[in-house]
Amino acid sequence: MTGSGMMDCKKALNATEGDMDKAVEWLREKGLATAQKKASRIAAEGIVKLLVSDDGKRAVAVEVNSETDFVAKNEKFQNYVAQVAAQIMDSPAQDVAALLEEPWKFEEGRTVQEALAGQISVIGENMNIRRFAKVEEQNGFIASYTHMGGKIGVLVDVETDVVNDEIKEMAKNLAMQVAALKPLYVTADEISQEFKDHEIEILTAQIANDPKMAGKPEKVISGAVMGRLNKELKEFCLMDQIYVKAEDGKQPVSQYVAGVAKANGASIKVKSFVRFETGEGIEKKQEDFAAEVAKQMGN
Repeated sequence: MTGSGMMDCKKALNATEGDMDKAVEWLREKGLATAQKKASRIAAEGIVKLLVSDDGKRAVAVEVNSETDFVAKNEKFQNYVAQVAAQIMDSPAQDVAALLEEPWKFEEGRTVQEALAGQISVIGENMNIRRFAKVEEQNGFIASYTHMGGKIGVLVDVETDVVNDEIKEMAKNLAMQVAALKPLYVTADEISQEFKDHEIEILTAQIANDPKMAGKPEKVISGAVMGRLNKELKEFCLMDQIYVKAEDGKQPVSQYVAGVAKANGASIKVKSFVRFETGEGIEKKQEDFAAEVAKQMGN
């Protein structure tokens, strides 16, 4: 009758002692009656919200999706996402499923799931808490960078024995580098042999289909594969990438960090980073609005 899920209907009937009318009201109050009807609609827009503790030791990145960019820019939606980030900061949950079952800290008697359903009911679009990451660094700090109002969010974990404005600026620059150039790893040490083997297979196939390499000795082909692999891996690794602000256009990130460390008498290690891009990997529905209007008009 309401479009709500079976377990939600069961909760409603238990809460109202089997009274059907009151159970429907209970579901409407929780926002669950309309939320289920919207659940099949693709939510690929939204924002990435970053939250860093005052001491810089803890941070959260969360992606919350909506159906349209219009809603993503809505103040009510953005305030809700900020609350989700605050919820995660103090939560023991390690995944979204566990988070949704928690009590919602901003309204007594509701779970995070029920609060989300309520927002769907009010805003009128399907929404979901897609993913989040929590970072802690007790021997340094966490830098953050938000691009295009939340289209991309980056956290960078920096271990250092000196924390000052110059080192904070360095970390912010690295966060911007991650946002722009999409590295997959901090250093090559993190890359698995399985990943390398997979890339070698692809590069070998590419070279085999290159007319310029036809008839070349195996040693030459193997050298070409490894040359391309090493170049590719440098693009994947943050510390091996060319620093985007390098004046000579040649300085790798590792040299930039080493220079800042030397100038400040500091030991600096970039331990990890988190990069979330809104809608990344979600297949967006292509709307034909003219056809949709014609359909509604019965044409």
